[in-house]
Amino acid sequence: MAGRGDSAFLGHPAGLGWLSGSEFWERFSYYGMQALLVLYMTHHLLLPGHVENVWGFAAFRGLLESFYGPQSPAALASIIFGLYAGLVYLTPLAGGLLADRLTGRTAAVTIGALLMAAGHFLMAFEASFLLALSCLLIGVGCFKGNIAAQVGDLYAEDDPRRADAFQIYYIFIQVAVIISPLVCGTLGETVGWHWGFGAAGVGMLLGLAIYLFGRASLPKERMKGGEVVRPPMTRRDVRALVLLAFMLLPLALSLIGNQEIFNAYLIWAEKNYQTRFFGMTMPITWMLSLDAIVSTAMIAASVAFWRWYGRRWAEPDEITKITIGVGIAAIAPLTLAAASMVVAATGQPVSLGWALAFHLLNDIGFSQVLPCGLALYSRAAPKGLEGLMIAVYYLQFFLGNMLVGYVGTLYTAMPAVQFWLLHVALMAVAGVVMLAVRHFGGALLAPPYAPPQKP
Repeated sequence: MAGRGDSAFLGHPAGLGWLSGSEFWERFSYYGMQALLVLYMTHHLLLPGHVENVWGFAAFRGLLESFYGPQSPAALASIIFGLYAGLVYLTPLAGGLLADRLTGRTAAVTIGALLMAAGHFLMAFEASFLLALSCLLIGVGCFKGNIAAQVGDLYAEDDPRRADAFQIYYIFIQVAVIISPLVCGTLGETVGWHWGFGAAGVGMLLGLAIYLFGRASLPKERMKGGEVVRPPMTRRDVRALVLLAFMLLPLALSLIGNQEIFNAYLIWAEKNYQTRFFGMTMPITWMLSLDAIVSTAMIAASVAFWRWYGRRWAEPDEITKITIGVGIAAIAPLTLAAASMVVAATGQPVSLGWALAFHLLNDIGFSQVLPCGLALYSRAAPKGLEGLMIAVYYLQFFLGNMLVGYVGTLYTAMPAVQFWLLHVALMAVAGVVMLAVRHFGGALLAPPYAPPQKP
């Protein structure tokens, strides 16, 4: 672990810069590929004359339709996308176990990056589509949790910079989310699908190169007899594991407003926002870029705010910041309910000022929830199980996305005002549960330092 005197990168250890740069390119490749996946399947791969070329697809389709029934190409593409997006948050469990019990994190990250690069390049060929998805799922499982865990490894338990570090780390992720669809998506749609997927593969290789080049700045792993050295678990470790696992439920519930942005929100926005300017209609998918831009700005503002706050008063611990963030984010869907009321009363779409208000509130909240959640799970995890616990932390996205998929089906079954108020209610429940967790379990998860009060 780096000492507090190591502040070569924005007041943090140099290793944070290398890890953040590597994660930037991994997220560039992931979101660039994801931006193209459904379009590629519906506009090309699943059409007659192409789908027959995919190795093993007939058996794979038969398996899916045994659960879902016969499906059109568009519906089948949605099912495949949903399975891929869900499994992305399950495979890191296996990757965390692999690193914590056998290979160590460096080897796991390297294997994962190579598999992901191979998957992106294989996407350029129709025949290897299913093989490509398999490589991507296994690769992200090895990579995702293990590189995030190394961010936590840079800091001693009594170093208060940990939460700040994960917010910086998240800024790099958010910038990648903004840029990757513009690069990979534009290449895929206007030049050729293989160009877009190829760009994602190149990005993954750049991420691996940055990671390996900066390896000297990262903590060395202790290995013995081919296994990572892990101290025995204490009673406190077991209790912390139980509490961290329980927290996945309110955390998943708190995600519903944020993850709905990729689902029913776009359908609602298309009908309820004024998107025509100077005789042209703005693509509604640009709302995703708006959210990513606002989110990046809010994380940067959060880093600056807590640094300013910490110079004057005792900075709150991670679980307190998470609870505050859930409470703020729960207010965001209220703006959509209010906008729906205005539309119902006037019969006219509302301005994008309502959109800006929603995204600001949502992203102010989640600038606390997501980075601080990573920081908490990496620090409070039993020693030697940090990679596994980061993977466990990501399970909230699997649970949250499953819930969003169900709640999104209610959009056509109830008035829009009630639909968005339902989101407020569910997220408010998450906030209340987090308050209870903080009250009854905060001491168990508290960091082993008490920042001094400053005049």
